Amino acid sequence: MDQRIRSSFARQSMMQTLGAEIENIAPGNVVITASILPGSRQQHDVAHAALSFAIGDTAAGYAALTLMPESSEVMTAEMKINLLAPGAGDLLRATGKVIKPGRRLVIVTAEVHAVTGKEEKLIALLQGTMVPVSA
Repeated sequence: MDQRIRSSFARQSMMQTLGAEIENIAPGNVVITASILPGSRQQHDVAHAALSFAIGDTAAGYAALTLMPESSEVMTAEMKINLLAPGAGDLLRATGKVIKPGRRLVIVTAEVHAVTGKEEKLIALLQGTMVPVSA
């Protein structure tokens, strides 16, 4: 499972562009981090909401994939984000979790934290639906 997720992640050029990395993989749970690079900031010098969304959506999607058969991939059918605070920090950490796995729909969430040193602040919550597709 670990190699399958990492191999798929390595093919995502968007994650490479954002400097994102997988921190942890477990059944139903994936953690992705991304430094807040100069190209990922908005006019207030904090992480753009698009960075929070991109890594949150990706972490949630790979969390769903950890519970899928080898012959499946997943795609996002819908995703909602609540932005709770500015993304001020050194990096963002998105923790994707499966809430309800299913054959046709997988309900997922992600929490995104801004990290500075050892301090973490919850800045976004995502909830969505992943759809299994043929690999």
